[in-house]
Amino acid sequence: MALPIDLWLIHPESEMCDAFRTRFEKLPRVTVIESRFEDLPPHDCFVTAANAFGIMNAGIDAAVIHFHGIELMQRIQHRILDEYLGEQPIGTSFIESTGNPDYPFVAHSPTMRVPGSISGTDKVYAATWASLLAVYQHNVRQSDERQKINTVVFPAMGAGFGNVPYKEVARQMAVAYAHYLSPPHRMNWDTVIGRQKAIAYDEGKLVVR
Repeated sequence: MALPIDLWLIHPESEMCDAFRTRFEKLPRVTVIESRFEDLPPHDCFVTAANAFGIMNAGIDAAVIHFHGIELMQRIQHRILDEYLGEQPIGTSFIESTGNPDYPFVAHSPTMRVPGSISGTDKVYAATWASLLAVYQHNVRQSDERQKINTVVFPAMGAGFGNVPYKEVARQMAVAYAHYLSPPHRMNWDTVIGRQKAIAYDEGKLVVR
């Protein structure tokens, strides 16, 4: 059973925020914020839509490092070197402490190996799903309620260098959150097919190959 969290979806452009509102309107505990990272109020965990090597010198990743300091990127890169032998696969995520009690964690969740288009793929879903799992697993391990992650902030995964259209970003992210909220109770091919159709199709049209 998934543990409840509050999801904040942020982007500085109204078009992306409108897409978030449309796709997430029936999902609980979601807040859409038209904002830059730098202007966010305190929260528990920010998801970095990164590359597989933890090089965080562009886009919203650069804003995260400017805010928290270069040491955060160094710690993330050391973990990638130690835990993933230098390349973190798409579809994985890990939680790293920031040292700032008002913004205590980030989730490093690559959407791409190196900067480039991921349009037409399911990598937005995979990175969002991995982030939600990382938060879930973090919370399960915590006996101290003060160390649990309650507020998770997502940027528009894959909308920048990934070149994924805003509506498709919102759709894949919403599917991942819906799957998080309603995990299967048994494994069978009907479950698999249903989940795969939700990821790959939009209004009966195949959009992910």
